[in-house]
Amino acid sequence: MASASVCILGGTGFVGSRLAARLVKAGHRVVVLTRDREMHKDLRVVPGLILRNCDVYDEAQLAETFRGQDVVVNLIGILNERGFGGAGFRRAHAQLTRGAIRAARSAGIRRFLQVSALGAAADAPSHYLRSKAEAERIVREESAGVAWTIYRPSVIFGPGDSFLNRFAALLAMLPLAFPLAMPDARLQPVFVDDVIDALQQGVERHGQVGATLELGGPRVYTLREIVAFVAATTGHRRWIVGLPRFAARLQALAMDFVPGRPFSTDNYRSLTVDSVCREDGFATLGIKPQSMAGAARQFLGSTEDNARLSHLRANAGRREAGR
Repeated sequence: MASASVCILGGTGFVGSRLAARLVKAGHRVVVLTRDREMHKDLRVVPGLILRNCDVYDEAQLAETFRGQDVVVNLIGILNERGFGGAGFRRAHAQLTRGAIRAARSAGIRRFLQVSALGAAADAPSHYLRSKAEAERIVREESAGVAWTIYRPSVIFGPGDSFLNRFAALLAMLPLAFPLAMPDARLQPVFVDDVIDALQQGVERHGQVGATLELGGPRVYTLREIVAFVAATTGHRRWIVGLPRFAARLQALAMDFVPGRPFSTDNYRSLTVDSVCREDGFATLGIKPQSMAGAARQFLGSTEDNARLSHLRANAGRREAGR
């Protein structure tokens, strides 16, 4: 396997930082783009990784940065926008992808890997899924001369994720009962390292050019089953109260105005679409995905640092209350 020069957009995030470290370890030259290098000192210590300041919305800057690279990986995505009309999603997904594709063509990039989302469709109910579909269309139609592959993962979990770990934190905060919107939504959670395996193949083997690969774990769960698993694994046993659709919509509407938007109207709309694979992209790549039940216990179990700290804090609180 020849060493490749790889530029990662979104390389400071949950998936991107792990991908960057994996590719460096495999002997590749990796450039991660960021608005501010000083905010990501954890990546600056990775031997051989180059952290470079760049405005990823500036096509000229991207083209200059891409020159001399072999592969571009676009992982940039947002789950919520600042406003409500979809403009933030279109900017982060479609507009950025168009600029990245044009810059890649200008710089002579040979390979472009686009990470999308399962359920992306032009007629999807949420801005998130529609903008992801628009980004896919741009890759397919505007990447003349650049070999591309699109990856459509279901919800991704792993150490430091904002999915299972967020539910674990919420379960720890709420006593007795946990009100859950869209409890019957169906998802196929996929372990982050399996997604990285797929992307590493795209970098190294250049197979599946022009393919759209759906990536999901070995089992389909309802959202209620996922939250129940997190509760049992972390020792925060709660009564999970599934909200009817009208109550879930009201909860999402209220959360639209909570700082950080832990749940939003657009998230609610996305959950009305099953995040379940129609085709097995992992089988195509020869990858056997890990189960959520097995992999998640590595970072959600009672011996994990965050779980231990939560347990100690809870005990300390009970001792204070007893004084």
